[in-house]
Amino acid sequence: MEQFDLFAQRRVFSVSELNGAIRAMLDGEFSDISVAGEISGLKLAASGHYYFTLKERDSQVKAVAFRSAHRFWKFKPQDGLAVLARGRIDVYEARGEYQLLVELLEPQGLGALQLAFEQLKKKLAAEGLFAAERKRPLPRFPRRIGIVTSPRGAAIADMVQILARRFPGLHIRLYPALVQGEGSVEELVRGIEYFSRTKWPDVVIVGRGGGSLEDLWTFNEEAVARAIAACSVPVVSAVGHETDVTIADFVADLRAPTPSAAAEMVVCTRDELLDRIAAARAKAAQAVRYRLAMLERRLRQQGIDRALGTLHRRIGRGLQQTDEHEFRMRERMRAAIEGRERARRSLEARLRQFDVRPRLAAGRRRMEAVHNAAMQIMRTRLAGDRGRLDQVTAKLSQLSPLRVLERGYAIVSNRAGVVTDAAASPPGSRLHVRLHRGELDAVVAPSTAVE
Repeated sequence: MEQFDLFAQRRVFSVSELNGAIRAMLDGEFSDISVAGEISGLKLAASGHYYFTLKERDSQVKAVAFRSAHRFWKFKPQDGLAVLARGRIDVYEARGEYQLLVELLEPQGLGALQLAFEQLKKKLAAEGLFAAERKRPLPRFPRRIGIVTSPRGAAIADMVQILARRFPGLHIRLYPALVQGEGSVEELVRGIEYFSRTKWPDVVIVGRGGGSLEDLWTFNEEAVARAIAACSVPVVSAVGHETDVTIADFVADLRAPTPSAAAEMVVCTRDELLDRIAAARAKAAQAVRYRLAMLERRLRQQGIDRALGTLHRRIGRGLQQTDEHEFRMRERMRAAIEGRERARRSLEARLRQFDVRPRLAAGRRRMEAVHNAAMQIMRTRLAGDRGRLDQVTAKLSQLSPLRVLERGYAIVSNRAGVVTDAAASPPGSRLHVRLHRGELDAVVAPSTAVE
Protein backbone atom coordinates (compact mmCIF):
# COMPACT_ATOMS: atom_id res chain seq x y z
CA MET A 1 0.00 0.00 0.00
CA GLU A 2 2.82 2.39 0.78
CA GLN A 3 4.32 1.70 -2.69
CA PHE A 4 1.02 2.49 -4.43
CA ASP A 5 0.70 5.68 -2.39
CA LEU A 6 4.20 6.66 -3.51
CA PHE A 7 3.25 6.34 -7.22
CA ALA A 8 -0.03 8.14 -6.59
CA GLN A 9 1.84 11.19 -5.26
CA ARG A 10 4.07 11.44 -8.37
CA ARG A 11 3.09 12.47 -11.92
CA VAL A 12 2.96 9.59 -14.34
CA PHE A 13 3.97 10.49 -17.95
CA SER A 14 2.82 8.70 -21.05
CA VAL A 15 5.47 8.12 -23.69
CA SER A 16 4.07 10.91 -25.86
CA GLU A 17 3.94 13.31 -22.91
CA LEU A 18 7.50 12.49 -21.96
CA ASN A 19 8.77 13.07 -25.52
CA GLY A 20 6.76 16.29 -25.70
CA ALA A 21 8.22 17.55 -22.46
CA ILE A 22 11.74 16.73 -23.59
CA ARG A 23 11.08 18.50 -26.90
CA ALA A 24 9.84 21.62 -25.10
CA MET A 25 12.91 21.63 -22.88
CA LEU A 26 15.26 21.19 -25.84
CA ASP A 27 13.48 23.86 -27.86
CA GLY A 28 13.99 26.29 -25.05
CA GLU A 29 17.69 25.54 -24.56
CA PHE A 30 18.85 24.57 -28.09
CA SER A 31 16.65 26.53 -30.51
CA ASP A 32 19.58 28.10 -32.41
CA ILE A 33 22.91 26.33 -32.11
CA SER A 34 25.95 25.63 -34.28
CA VAL A 35 27.60 22.23 -34.21
CA ALA A 36 30.98 21.36 -35.76
CA GLY A 37 31.58 17.82 -36.90
CA GLU A 38 32.24 15.43 -39.75
CA ILE A 39 29.46 14.16 -42.03
CA SER A 40 28.94 10.38 -41.99
CA GLY A 41 26.30 8.07 -43.48
CA LEU A 42 24.84 10.72 -45.78
CA LYS A 43 21.57 9.66 -47.45
CA LEU A 44 19.29 11.58 -49.81
CA ALA A 45 15.71 10.31 -49.42
CA ALA A 46 13.07 10.31 -52.15
CA SER A 47 11.38 13.19 -50.33
CA GLY A 48 14.49 15.32 -50.93
CA HIS A 49 15.61 15.36 -47.28
CA TYR A 50 19.24 14.74 -46.27
CA TYR A 51 19.83 12.31 -43.38
CA PHE A 52 23.34 12.04 -41.90
CA THR A 53 25.35 11.86 -38.72
CA LEU A 54 27.66 14.53 -37.36
CA LYS A 55 30.49 12.80 -35.54
CA GLU A 56 33.87 13.31 -34.03
CA ARG A 57 36.24 10.76 -32.49
CA ASP A 58 34.13 9.55 -29.53
CA SER A 59 30.68 11.05 -30.07
CA GLN A 60 28.01 11.55 -32.71
CA VAL A 61 24.58 13.12 -33.22
CA LYS A 62 21.95 12.37 -35.84
CA ALA A 63 21.01 15.20 -38.14
CA VAL A 64 18.42 15.90 -40.84
CA ALA A 65 18.19 18.72 -43.38
CA PHE A 66 14.79 19.20 -44.96
CA ARG A 67 14.50 19.93 -48.66
CA SER A 68 13.15 23.42 -48.00
CA ALA A 69 16.38 24.25 -46.13
CA HIS A 70 19.18 22.70 -48.19
CA ARG A 71 17.96 23.88 -51.61
CA PHE A 72 19.59 27.25 -50.87
CA TRP A 73 23.01 25.83 -49.95
CA LYS A 74 25.91 26.67 -52.25
CA PHE A 75 27.43 23.19 -52.05
CA LYS A 76 26.33 19.57 -51.76
CA PRO A 77 27.27 17.72 -48.56
CA GLN A 78 29.30 14.53 -48.76
CA ASP A 79 30.69 11.92 -46.38
CA GLY A 80 33.92 12.82 -44.60
CA LEU A 81 33.43 16.58 -45.03
CA ALA A 82 34.10 18.69 -41.92
CA VAL A 83 31.25 21.17 -41.61
CA LEU A 84 29.66 23.70 -39.32
CA ALA A 85 25.92 23.00 -38.97
CA ARG A 86 23.48 25.57 -37.66
CA GLY A 87 19.98 24.64 -36.51
CA ARG A 88 18.01 23.43 -33.50
CA ILE A 89 17.54 20.24 -31.50
CA ASP A 90 14.31 18.32 -32.11
CA VAL A 91 12.85 15.05 -30.78
CA TYR A 92 11.77 12.40 -33.27
CA GLU A 93 8.96 10.89 -31.20
CA ALA A 94 8.45 7.83 -33.41
CA ARG A 95 11.81 6.43 -32.17
CA GLY A 96 12.29 8.51 -29.04
CA GLU A 97 15.52 10.01 -30.41
CA TYR A 98 16.74 13.55 -30.50
CA GLN A 99 18.24 14.95 -33.70
CA LEU A 100 19.69 18.16 -35.07
CA LEU A 101 17.45 19.95 -37.59
CA VAL A 102 20.05 21.61 -39.85
CA GLU A 103 19.07 24.89 -41.50
CA LEU A 104 22.49 26.17 -42.60
CA LEU A 105 25.56 24.13 -43.48
CA GLU A 106 28.98 25.32 -44.55
CA PRO A 107 32.41 23.73 -44.85
CA GLN A 108 34.52 24.03 -41.71
CA GLY A 109 36.64 27.17 -41.82
CA LEU A 110 34.11 29.34 -43.68
CA GLY A 111 31.84 29.78 -40.69
CA ALA A 112 33.95 32.43 -38.99
CA LEU A 113 34.29 34.43 -42.19
CA GLN A 114 30.60 34.26 -42.86
CA LEU A 115 29.79 35.38 -39.32
CA ALA A 116 32.18 38.30 -39.65
CA PHE A 117 30.58 39.19 -42.99
CA GLU A 118 27.10 39.23 -41.48
CA GLN A 119 28.18 41.23 -38.43
CA LEU A 120 29.92 43.89 -40.50
CA LYS A 121 27.00 44.00 -42.92
CA LYS A 122 24.54 44.67 -40.10
CA LYS A 123 26.81 47.29 -38.54
CA LEU A 124 27.30 49.27 -41.74
CA ALA A 125 23.66 48.96 -42.71
CA ALA A 126 22.66 50.38 -39.33
CA GLU A 127 24.96 53.36 -39.98
CA GLY A 128 23.22 53.99 -43.32
CA LEU A 129 26.16 53.22 -45.60
CA PHE A 130 23.95 50.98 -47.74
CA ALA A 131 21.09 53.47 -48.06
CA ALA A 132 19.85 54.10 -51.59
CA GLU A 133 19.59 57.87 -51.07
CA ARG A 134 23.36 58.19 -50.64
CA LYS A 135 24.10 56.46 -53.94
CA ARG A 136 25.47 58.92 -56.48
CA PRO A 137 24.70 58.65 -60.20
CA LEU A 138 27.59 58.04 -62.54
CA PRO A 139 28.57 60.83 -64.94
CA ARG A 140 27.07 60.36 -68.38
CA PHE A 141 30.29 61.10 -70.28
CA PRO A 142 33.30 60.48 -68.05
CA ARG A 143 36.60 61.63 -69.53
CA ARG A 144 38.93 60.35 -66.80
CA ILE A 145 38.56 56.95 -65.15
CA GLY A 146 40.54 55.78 -62.12
CA ILE A 147 41.05 52.07 -61.47
CA VAL A 148 42.25 50.51 -58.23
CA THR A 149 43.27 46.88 -58.82
CA SER A 150 46.25 44.62 -59.38
CA PRO A 151 48.39 45.57 -62.40
CA ARG A 152 49.13 41.92 -63.13
CA GLY A 153 45.61 40.49 -63.06
CA ALA A 154 43.35 39.71 -65.96
CA ALA A 155 40.80 42.24 -64.70
CA ILE A 156 42.84 45.34 -65.61
CA ALA A 157 43.62 43.97 -69.08
CA ASP A 158 39.93 43.29 -69.78
CA MET A 159 38.82 46.70 -68.52
CA VAL A 160 41.43 48.64 -70.50
CA GLN A 161 40.62 46.70 -73.66
CA ILE A 162 36.88 47.28 -73.33
CA LEU A 163 37.27 50.98 -72.48
CA ALA A 164 39.59 51.55 -75.44
CA ARG A 165 37.24 49.73 -77.78
CA ARG A 166 34.07 51.45 -76.61
CA PHE A 167 35.46 55.00 -76.42
CA PRO A 168 38.98 55.58 -77.73
CA GLY A 169 40.80 58.53 -76.21
CA LEU A 170 39.65 58.17 -72.62
CA HIS A 171 42.16 58.98 -69.88
CA ILE A 172 42.72 55.94 -67.65
CA ARG A 173 44.86 56.00 -64.53
CA LEU A 174 45.71 52.83 -62.62
CA TYR A 175 46.60 52.82 -58.94
CA PRO A 176 48.36 49.47 -58.49
CA ALA A 177 47.33 47.59 -55.38
CA LEU A 178 47.28 44.09 -53.98
CA VAL A 179 43.80 42.58 -54.07
CA GLN A 180 44.38 39.73 -51.61
CA GLY A 181 46.75 38.72 -48.86
CA GLU A 182 48.74 40.73 -46.38
CA GLY A 183 48.86 44.48 -47.09
CA SER A 184 46.04 44.38 -49.65
CA VAL A 185 43.59 46.28 -47.44
CA GLU A 186 46.01 49.15 -46.85
CA GLU A 187 46.91 49.46 -50.54
CA LEU A 188 43.26 49.45 -51.64
CA VAL A 189 42.43 52.13 -49.08
CA ARG A 190 45.38 54.26 -50.21
CA GLY A 191 44.31 53.96 -53.82
CA ILE A 192 40.73 55.01 -53.10
CA GLU A 193 41.88 57.88 -50.89
CA TYR A 194 44.31 59.05 -53.58
CA PHE A 195 41.59 59.41 -56.18
CA SER A 196 39.25 60.96 -53.61
CA ARG A 197 41.88 63.50 -52.54
CA THR A 198 43.04 64.49 -56.03
CA LYS A 199 39.56 64.37 -57.58
CA TRP A 200 41.28 63.60 -60.85
CA PRO A 201 38.88 60.92 -62.10
CA ASP A 202 35.21 61.33 -62.91
CA VAL A 203 34.54 57.79 -61.67
CA VAL A 204 36.57 55.13 -59.82
CA ILE A 205 36.44 51.37 -60.44
CA VAL A 206 37.55 49.13 -57.57
CA GLY A 207 37.68 45.44 -58.30
CA ARG A 208 39.42 42.19 -59.16
CA GLY A 209 38.73 38.86 -60.83
CA GLY A 210 36.97 35.87 -59.32
CA GLY A 211 38.20 33.65 -56.50
CA SER A 212 37.23 31.88 -53.33
CA LEU A 213 35.70 33.56 -50.30
CA GLU A 214 39.12 33.87 -48.71
CA ASP A 215 40.54 35.43 -51.90
CA LEU A 216 37.78 38.04 -52.02
CA TRP A 217 37.86 38.78 -48.30
CA THR A 218 39.87 41.99 -48.70
CA PHE A 219 36.74 43.60 -50.17
CA ASN A 220 34.79 42.57 -47.05
CA GLU A 221 37.03 44.56 -44.71
CA GLU A 222 35.55 47.53 -42.85
CA ALA A 223 38.43 49.85 -43.81
CA VAL A 224 37.83 49.28 -47.53
CA ALA A 225 34.08 49.78 -47.13
CA ARG A 226 34.54 53.08 -45.26
CA ALA A 227 37.08 54.31 -47.82
CA ILE A 228 34.58 53.65 -50.63
CA ALA A 229 31.82 55.42 -48.68
CA ALA A 230 34.06 58.45 -48.04
CA CYS A 231 35.30 58.75 -51.63
CA SER A 232 34.51 62.16 -53.16
CA VAL A 233 33.78 60.70 -56.61
CA PRO A 234 31.36 57.90 -57.57
CA VAL A 235 32.74 54.38 -57.04
CA VAL A 236 31.89 51.23 -58.98
CA SER A 237 32.51 47.89 -57.26
CA ALA A 238 33.51 45.10 -59.68
CA VAL A 239 34.59 42.13 -57.59
CA GLY A 240 34.70 38.51 -58.76
CA HIS A 241 31.95 36.89 -60.76
CA GLU A 242 28.25 37.63 -60.94
CA THR A 243 27.44 35.27 -58.04
CA ASP A 244 30.06 36.80 -55.70
CA VAL A 245 28.78 39.41 -53.23
CA THR A 246 31.01 41.53 -50.98
CA ILE A 247 30.58 44.39 -48.54
CA ALA A 248 32.14 46.68 -51.13
CA ASP A 249 29.20 45.94 -53.45
CA PHE A 250 26.74 47.26 -50.87
CA VAL A 251 28.70 50.44 -50.12
CA ALA A 252 29.64 51.39 -53.69
CA ASP A 253 27.48 53.70 -55.76
CA LEU A 254 27.06 50.95 -58.36
CA ARG A 255 27.75 47.21 -58.34
CA ALA A 256 29.02 45.58 -61.53
CA PRO A 257 28.80 41.78 -61.79
CA THR A 258 32.32 41.55 -63.27
CA PRO A 259 35.21 43.92 -64.05
CA SER A 260 34.42 43.66 -67.77
CA ALA A 261 30.81 44.62 -67.08
CA ALA A 262 32.02 47.61 -65.05
CA ALA A 263 33.98 48.91 -68.03
CA GLU A 264 30.86 48.63 -70.18
CA MET A 265 28.64 50.32 -67.60
CA VAL A 266 30.72 53.44 -66.90
CA VAL A 267 31.07 54.63 -70.50
CA CYS A 268 28.86 54.50 -73.54
CA THR A 269 30.25 53.59 -76.92
CA ARG A 270 31.68 56.28 -79.16
CA ASP A 271 29.03 55.52 -81.77
CA GLU A 272 26.28 56.12 -79.21
CA LEU A 273 27.79 59.48 -78.30
CA LEU A 274 28.12 60.45 -81.98
CA ASP A 275 24.50 59.50 -82.53
CA ARG A 276 23.47 61.69 -79.59
CA ILE A 277 25.56 64.58 -80.95
CA ALA A 278 24.00 64.14 -84.39
CA ALA A 279 20.52 64.14 -82.87
CA ALA A 280 21.30 67.27 -80.83
CA ARG A 281 22.78 68.95 -83.93
CA ALA A 282 19.67 68.14 -85.96
CA LYS A 283 17.45 69.47 -83.18
CA ALA A 284 19.50 72.67 -82.95
CA ALA A 285 19.38 73.14 -86.73
CA GLN A 286 15.64 72.68 -86.66
CA ALA A 287 15.34 75.30 -83.92
CA VAL A 288 17.49 77.75 -85.92
CA ARG A 289 15.40 77.18 -89.04
CA TYR A 290 12.23 77.79 -87.06
CA ARG A 291 13.69 80.98 -85.58
CA LEU A 292 14.72 82.26 -89.00
CA ALA A 293 11.28 81.43 -90.40
CA MET A 294 9.64 83.39 -87.62
CA LEU A 295 11.95 86.38 -88.22
CA GLU A 296 11.26 86.23 -91.95
CA ARG A 297 7.54 86.15 -91.28
CA ARG A 298 7.81 89.17 -89.02
CA LEU A 299 9.79 91.14 -91.66
CA ARG A 300 7.29 90.25 -94.32
CA GLN A 301 4.44 91.40 -92.16
CA GLN A 302 6.18 94.72 -91.54
CA GLY A 303 7.01 95.63 -95.16
CA ILE A 304 7.06 93.18 -98.03
CA ASP A 305 3.74 91.57 -97.25
CA ARG A 306 1.99 94.93 -97.50
CA ALA A 307 3.34 95.49 -100.98
CA LEU A 308 2.65 91.97 -102.15
CA GLY A 309 -0.61 91.54 -100.30
CA THR A 310 -2.84 92.82 -103.12
CA LEU A 311 -1.07 90.81 -105.78
CA HIS A 312 -1.19 87.70 -103.64
CA ARG A 313 -4.87 88.20 -102.99
CA ARG A 314 -5.60 88.53 -106.72
CA ILE A 315 -3.53 85.52 -107.53
CA GLY A 316 -5.20 83.70 -104.68
CA ARG A 317 -8.68 84.55 -105.99
CA GLY A 318 -7.71 83.39 -109.47
CA LEU A 319 -6.34 80.17 -108.09
CA GLN A 320 -9.47 79.80 -105.99
CA GLN A 321 -11.67 80.15 -109.07
CA THR A 322 -9.49 77.64 -110.88
CA ASP A 323 -9.84 75.25 -107.99
CA GLU A 324 -13.62 75.70 -108.00
CA HIS A 325 -13.78 74.95 -111.75
CA GLU A 326 -11.59 71.95 -111.21
CA PHE A 327 -13.82 70.72 -108.39
CA ARG A 328 -16.96 71.15 -110.53
CA MET A 329 -15.35 69.35 -113.47
CA ARG A 330 -14.27 66.51 -111.21
CA GLU A 331 -17.78 66.27 -109.74
CA ARG A 332 -19.31 66.14 -113.21
CA MET A 333 -16.81 63.55 -114.37
CA ARG A 334 -17.47 61.54 -111.21
CA ALA A 335 -21.24 61.79 -111.76
CA ALA A 336 -20.89 60.73 -115.42
CA ILE A 337 -18.67 57.81 -114.47
CA GLU A 338 -21.11 56.77 -111.75
CA GLY A 339 -24.01 56.97 -114.26
CA ARG A 340 -22.10 54.84 -116.74
CA GLU A 341 -21.30 52.40 -113.99
CA ARG A 342 -24.95 52.14 -112.96
CA ALA A 343 -25.95 51.55 -116.60
CA ARG A 344 -23.28 48.90 -116.96
CA ARG A 345 -24.50 47.16 -113.84
CA SER A 346 -28.09 47.28 -115.07
CA LEU A 347 -27.11 45.78 -118.42
CA GLU A 348 -25.05 43.17 -116.67
CA ALA A 349 -28.04 42.24 -114.50
CA ARG A 350 -30.28 41.98 -117.56
CA LEU A 351 -27.71 39.85 -119.38
CA ARG A 352 -27.58 37.56 -116.41
CA GLN A 353 -31.33 36.98 -116.78
CA PHE A 354 -30.82 35.81 -120.39
CA ASP A 355 -27.71 33.87 -119.70
CA VAL A 356 -28.22 30.31 -121.02
CA ARG A 357 -25.53 28.87 -118.80
CA PRO A 358 -27.74 28.58 -115.69
CA ARG A 359 -30.53 27.12 -117.83
CA LEU A 360 -28.16 24.65 -119.45
CA ALA A 361 -26.86 23.71 -116.06
CA ALA A 362 -30.41 23.17 -114.75
CA GLY A 363 -31.31 21.15 -117.88
CA ARG A 364 -28.14 19.12 -117.50
CA ARG A 365 -29.03 18.37 -113.90
CA ARG A 366 -32.61 17.35 -114.89
CA MET A 367 -31.25 15.20 -117.73
CA GLU A 368 -28.82 13.50 -115.40
CA ALA A 369 -31.62 12.88 -112.91
CA VAL A 370 -33.85 11.39 -115.65
CA HIS A 371 -30.94 9.34 -116.97
CA ASN A 372 -30.21 7.98 -113.52
CA ALA A 373 -33.91 7.18 -112.98
CA ALA A 374 -34.14 5.44 -116.39
CA MET A 375 -31.01 3.44 -115.67
CA GLN A 376 -32.44 2.42 -112.34
CA ILE A 377 -35.74 1.35 -113.98
CA MET A 378 -33.85 -0.59 -116.66
CA ARG A 379 -31.72 -2.30 -114.06
CA THR A 380 -34.83 -3.20 -112.09
CA ARG A 381 -36.60 -4.57 -115.18
CA LEU A 382 -33.55 -6.51 -116.33
CA ALA A 383 -33.26 -8.02 -112.89
CA GLY A 384 -36.92 -9.11 -113.04
CA ASP A 385 -36.57 -10.48 -116.59
CA ARG A 386 -33.40 -12.30 -115.62
CA GLY A 387 -35.26 -13.94 -112.75
CA ARG A 388 -38.13 -15.02 -114.98
CA LEU A 389 -35.66 -16.24 -117.62
CA ASP A 390 -33.91 -18.34 -115.03
CA GLN A 391 -37.25 -19.88 -114.03
CA VAL A 392 -38.21 -20.68 -117.65
CA THR A 393 -34.73 -22.02 -118.32
CA ALA A 394 -35.05 -24.33 -115.36
CA LYS A 395 -38.45 -25.58 -116.56
CA LEU A 396 -37.20 -26.09 -120.14
CA SER A 397 -34.19 -27.90 -118.80
CA GLN A 398 -36.50 -30.30 -117.03
CA LEU A 399 -38.60 -30.85 -120.22
CA SER A 400 -35.67 -30.95 -122.66
CA PRO A 401 -35.38 -34.17 -124.63
CA LEU A 402 -31.68 -34.05 -123.93
CA ARG A 403 -32.44 -35.05 -120.38
CA VAL A 404 -34.12 -38.22 -121.79
CA LEU A 405 -30.93 -39.09 -123.65
CA GLU A 406 -29.19 -39.41 -120.29
CA ARG A 407 -31.34 -42.49 -119.62
CA GLY A 408 -30.10 -44.32 -122.78
CA TYR A 409 -32.48 -43.01 -125.41
CA ALA A 410 -31.38 -41.55 -128.76
CA ILE A 411 -32.80 -39.18 -131.36
CA VAL A 412 -32.83 -40.55 -134.88
CA SER A 413 -33.25 -38.16 -137.77
CA ASN A 414 -32.82 -38.08 -141.53
CA ARG A 415 -32.97 -35.31 -144.04
CA ALA A 416 -36.73 -34.99 -143.56
CA GLY A 417 -36.51 -34.62 -139.82
CA VAL A 418 -36.88 -36.78 -136.76
CA VAL A 419 -37.79 -40.37 -137.60
CA THR A 420 -40.67 -41.65 -135.54
CA ASP A 421 -41.77 -44.41 -137.89
CA ALA A 422 -39.60 -47.20 -139.29
CA ALA A 423 -41.47 -47.02 -142.54
CA ALA A 424 -40.07 -43.58 -143.14
CA SER A 425 -36.57 -45.08 -143.34
CA PRO A 426 -36.39 -47.85 -146.02
CA PRO A 427 -33.30 -50.00 -146.12
CA GLY A 428 -30.27 -48.26 -147.47
CA SER A 429 -31.35 -44.83 -146.22
CA ARG A 430 -28.85 -42.80 -144.13
CA LEU A 431 -29.72 -41.83 -140.58
CA HIS A 432 -28.22 -39.54 -137.97
CA VAL A 433 -28.28 -40.72 -134.39
CA ARG A 434 -27.74 -38.31 -131.49
CA LEU A 435 -26.81 -39.87 -128.20
CA HIS A 436 -26.34 -38.43 -124.74
CA ARG A 437 -22.65 -38.10 -125.49
CA GLY A 438 -21.70 -37.81 -129.12
CA GLU A 439 -23.44 -38.44 -132.49
CA LEU A 440 -23.46 -41.32 -135.01
CA ASP A 441 -24.20 -41.68 -138.75
CA ALA A 442 -25.91 -44.98 -139.66
CA VAL A 443 -27.30 -46.79 -142.74
CA VAL A 444 -30.57 -48.77 -142.49
CA ALA A 445 -29.91 -52.43 -143.25
CA PRO A 446 -32.54 -54.80 -144.65
CA SER A 447 -34.50 -56.45 -141.87
CA THR A 448 -33.84 -60.14 -141.25
CA ALA A 449 -36.77 -62.11 -140.08
CA VAL A 450 -36.11 -63.98 -136.98
CA GLU A 451 -37.86 -67.32 -136.82
